[in-house]
Amino acid sequence: MSDLVTALKGVLTKGDLLLDGDATGRLAGIWRSDNIRARIIVRPTSTEEVAAVMKLCHDRGQHVVVHGGLTGLVHAADTDPDDVVISTERLNRIEELDTLGRTLTVQAGVPLQSIHDAASAAGLMFPVDLGARGSCQIGGNVSTNAGGLRVIRYGMTRDNVLGLEAVLSDGTIVSSMNRMLKNNSGYDLKQLFIGAEGTLGIVTRLVLRLRTALPARHTALVAFPNFESVLKVLSFLDGALSGNLSAYEVMWPDFFLFQRGKVGGAANQIAGDQPFYGLVESLGADQEREAEAFAGALAEAHEAGLISDALVAKSDAERASIWRIRDEVEHLLSLGQSIFFDVSLAQPSMEDYVAEVRKNLEAALAPVSFFSYGHLGDGNLHFTVCKGMETEQHRETIERVIYEPLAKLAGSVSAEHGIGLEKQPWLNVCRSETEIALMRRLKHALDPKGILNRGKIFGYEGGQVPGL
Repeated sequence: MSDLVTALKGVLTKGDLLLDGDATGRLAGIWRSDNIRARIIVRPTSTEEVAAVMKLCHDRGQHVVVHGGLTGLVHAADTDPDDVVISTERLNRIEELDTLGRTLTVQAGVPLQSIHDAASAAGLMFPVDLGARGSCQIGGNVSTNAGGLRVIRYGMTRDNVLGLEAVLSDGTIVSSMNRMLKNNSGYDLKQLFIGAEGTLGIVTRLVLRLRTALPARHTALVAFPNFESVLKVLSFLDGALSGNLSAYEVMWPDFFLFQRGKVGGAANQIAGDQPFYGLVESLGADQEREAEAFAGALAEAHEAGLISDALVAKSDAERASIWRIRDEVEHLLSLGQSIFFDVSLAQPSMEDYVAEVRKNLEAALAPVSFFSYGHLGDGNLHFTVCKGMETEQHRETIERVIYEPLAKLAGSVSAEHGIGLEKQPWLNVCRSETEIALMRRLKHALDPKGILNRGKIFGYEGGQVPGL
């Protein structure tokens, strides 16, 4: 690959290269112990440098994998020794904050936390939020169409992106940096790249939609007597809080009690013998009036027998303590080999589905640790399964038990993490043959050589694609 290295040095006027040990010495992910296998990492600083690198790789048929914050959980950024990595870590500039138009123009490598901070300093907010905010990059959020904690009110990442710039596999720059809320002029090309996991093009710049910052924030940790109450309280609070409900997280006792033992704090003030727990939060503009409405709604739900216990945060410190229960899932790694799952299904089906998964896991793999939690307000469940020393047979059994029941429930094997390599064998649980065939045709149209993130999502390696 010496010829390629020489050519890359010639086009990287500001970026740079990491070669051999400098590349392979990096971890493959922030929660992983194995290293990157690729021996070349390119760190461009502009769209034009990314385009120049991609043209060189396209001419040589060189496979490319894009790396952002490496917080992904589905092996979508895994590499082989003969891959070239394009890292977005130096595409890290916040280019423009438009307070009147309420937009933020950024490069793809800007961390999500930095976007929150920039918006907040201007009295605005970027509503996409997730526990990995300190390490994940906005380009990765866009490429996986990340969800997170406020989807119930503000939608997924794609709902908060107005425009973007991307580089195709042959180095062509597609600049669609739209700033308008309404632009109905033909195909919305940015949607091709949102959620595509780097298989159709490399996102380099973005125009993000900001919202007015809401100063009134009310948070509570609650306990429910049964799952029917979980669903009823969701509907009740959405109406009682006049649309201000912004987060509705639900935790089964296995997860809640484990996390409480790790982070302690405010969670110790709530009963530890309930079948379900929740974290609810509202965002609004009037602190005093909405605090009364928030507390009143919870009291009414308690009087109706829908909530068995509740703790309303009385300070920012107590709120942060409550959120640690849900955010700091890395504590589950202390149990050894942990596998994280995210699925989506209709809320009324969740209780029976979780019970079926638990029963089948225990029958097949006992002893096994199984933790259930998620963004129930938008239909997203998370599982963490811990089974000592994992083998491939164990993993296949766990995946089968979790994914196969989703077919009859019209659910999805991925709510927000993506497909990558990990979920590729299970894509047909939630996508028809016709849909997958159309995905392949789109991939062939934009990356006919199959050099971008090869093998991810559905395993396209380049060449001819059968017709629909």
